[in-house]
Amino acid sequence: MAARLWEPGMSFDRVETFHTPSDAALRLYRKEAQEPRGVVQINHGLAEHAGRYARFAQALAERGYHTLAHDHRGHGATTAPGAPLGRFAQTDGARLVLEDAAAVLDLAAKDYPGLLVICFGHSMGGLIALNLVQRFPEKMQAAAIWNANFSAGLQGRLARALLGLERFRMGSDVPSQILPRLTFRAWGKAIPHARTEFDWLSHDASEVDAYIADPLCGWDASVSLWQDLFALIFAGADDAGFKSVPRTLPLQLVGGLEDPATEDGKATRALAERLEQLGFSNLKTRLYERTRHESLNELNRNIITADFLAWADRVTATR
Repeated sequence: MAARLWEPGMSFDRVETFHTPSDAALRLYRKEAQEPRGVVQINHGLAEHAGRYARFAQALAERGYHTLAHDHRGHGATTAPGAPLGRFAQTDGARLVLEDAAAVLDLAAKDYPGLLVICFGHSMGGLIALNLVQRFPEKMQAAAIWNANFSAGLQGRLARALLGLERFRMGSDVPSQILPRLTFRAWGKAIPHARTEFDWLSHDASEVDAYIADPLCGWDASVSLWQDLFALIFAGADDAGFKSVPRTLPLQLVGGLEDPATEDGKATRALAERLEQLGFSNLKTRLYERTRHESLNELNRNIITADFLAWADRVTATR
């Protein structure tokens, strides 16, 4: 069977260009529910694009949730100054990617007034979503952080130092040679009897093949993009960043027990423990068995999606 390609706009109602205050032209996907009860704003992961969330958006619409999903700068079909594929920006990329996403949250409030807004993020998108929680808690009524690793200890500091050395030797605009070996390729090697180097994404071979066949997926990020990602990691790991966040904000944390990118869910547990210690009282954490990195593309995705919908329904019911 031929691999399924995620064509732009597949199962979305509309695909448009949304211009942000940072001069980015975001590729924006919409899916609308007939009887809406809320809006889900989606932040995708590294080296992929928002078009891959069409199936999730369909499930959301059938349950009564509009979807707004955009390609981040340096990803998919989005264009922005100094942001070719693989780079957020020439400088200050972490701030700019957050401002872009915040503009989409503003758009959700403007276009769908009165509806509850849930900020959703997977992997890199989870880094972005939690940073949005810290900086713009007033722009959302709930947040879901999936498959994100905020470990900013010795390994994180070492990675930053290696990136600084690469930038000194090669510049910031070229793909990192070190970080892919420490991340994507290391995670691929962690899967026993792997069929491909991307089996760490999912047990579903057809989903892995679709990712590999997609020309907008799987590329190596630039040195500066990796540096921006670690800026998001370290910001999310700073407890002081949650000072102004309401402790009653509904938060959902999801991880996989076979996900090498989160140390088999250890990073998800660590984040949950931090948030509990900070006093967050409306926290729902779930780690799934036989689940690798892309929960929405796993063999058990229907169960995981149903659990998200049930959580979202509880959030909207108690608003």
